[in-house]
This record gives sequence, structure tokens and C-alpha cells, in this order.
Amino acid sequence: MKSAVILLSGGLDSSTLLHYVKGKLDFQLLNALTIRYGQKHVREITCAVAQARAAGVEEHRQIDLTFFGELVAGASALTDPAVPVPALAELAPGQLDQPPTYVPNRNMLFLALAAAYAEAKGVADVFYGAQAQDRYGYWDCTVEFLNRMNAVLGLNRRQPIVLHAPFMMMRKREILKIGLDLGVNYAETWSCYRGQDKACGACPACVERRAAFDALHVTDPLSERMPDARRQTPDRRRRRKA
Repeated sequence: MKSAVILLSGGLDSSTLLHYVKGKLDFQLLNALTIRYGQKHVREITCAVAQARAAGVEEHRQIDLTFFGELVAGASALTDPAVPVPALAELAPGQLDQPPTYVPNRNMLFLALAAAYAEAKGVADVFYGAQAQDRYGYWDCTVEFLNRMNAVLGLNRRQPIVLHAPFMMMRKREILKIGLDLGVNYAETWSCYRGQDKACGACPACVERRAAFDALHVTDPLSERMPDARRQTPDRRRRRKA
């Protein structure tokens, strides 16, 4: 039986990936790895637990790296309480290639841990949900990054680990379409970058999630808990003029 390790955050992309690897790539023995890295909220962790249970993973490990948030304090809006998460509409064009929501070397760290975990379990394949965002991007979600990471891991003399990112060149709506076809429960996913009880509807992750559901003419099960950022913008402008 084919085995794999999946980096599972509980977001839309990684949750879809988990079910895709099992349902479409025919990996029967799945091991999920979820990491607390000092992010502003842990809502997505609860979602990761639910998705792992739904997919019937063999083992779901949660790793506590909350110190990491302190280590990169000031460098990311996702980990530093003093740095606000910006709305996508507020980002300047020059920020879109690496917005304030980027976390320094997060993916490299996570993939190194996943590779170590996979090697210890005798598993050769590691999957992560990197996606070339529709409106912004991160250097550690690129084909070049993936290829170079695989080149390093290929130096292993006993058991080379191969990293896979099958959604890397897909639009968000394409990933969502795959998940809907697989029956993924998106009520048990979380995308918002802000540490609030409800999704903000304005941060980069919320905007792209909404656009994906809108493109497929499907109602997001979290929509009742997500204000419409498109309605917020004119209101904000009116207040400024007043």
C-alpha cells in the first residue's frame, strides 16, 4: 500500500490536498503533520483534526513550534500581535510578490520536519499544499523552490524523500473544484489570516477564498461568518470623506 506524509494546516488548500492524495493519487496510508508555529489563532488546527479524521489518516501528529513566532517577531503579520494583518486591497503593487503575511522560511522549516518524519516512518513521499496565489505570491511556493528542496533531499544516501506540490500551478478555483468533486467539507476549513472568531473577508486569504467560491457559483459554508469586503471598501471611503 502506498504511504505518504501530508502537511495539513486545516486551510482550504491542504485539506483538499489530503483528500486528493487519498482519493485521486491512491495513497492508502496517510500520515498528517500539523504545526503550531505561533500563528495568531489556532482555529485552523481544529479544522485539521476534523479533516484528518474524515480522511481516515493512519497517524496525525501535531508539533508545537510556538517559539518560532517569537523567533521571527516583527517580520510577519501572521505571528506578531503588534503587526496588523493588512487587507489585500491595501497592499501596494510592490508588496504582492512578498506581502507582510509571509513568514520567514516557514515552508522550508515545515518541509524539513515533514521529510524527517517521513524518513523515520519509511515513507518516501511528502505532500504540501503550495499554490501560486491568484493575486499575490511567496517565494517558497514556487516550482524553483520545490525543485531545489528536492535536490537537497535527493542527497540522502539511504532514503531520499520526494516533495510533491500538485496544486502549485493551479488557480484557487481549480483546487476548490477538485475538493468539491471529492466531497470535502469546507465548513471544517479555515483561511482567514486574522486571529478573530469570524473570518474578516478582507485579508488576502479571505479575498482569494471568496473569489474561488464565487467563480464556481457555490456558497462558501463559512460565508455567514465572513463580511463582504467588497461592501466594506465604499463604506470606509465614505467615512474618510466625512
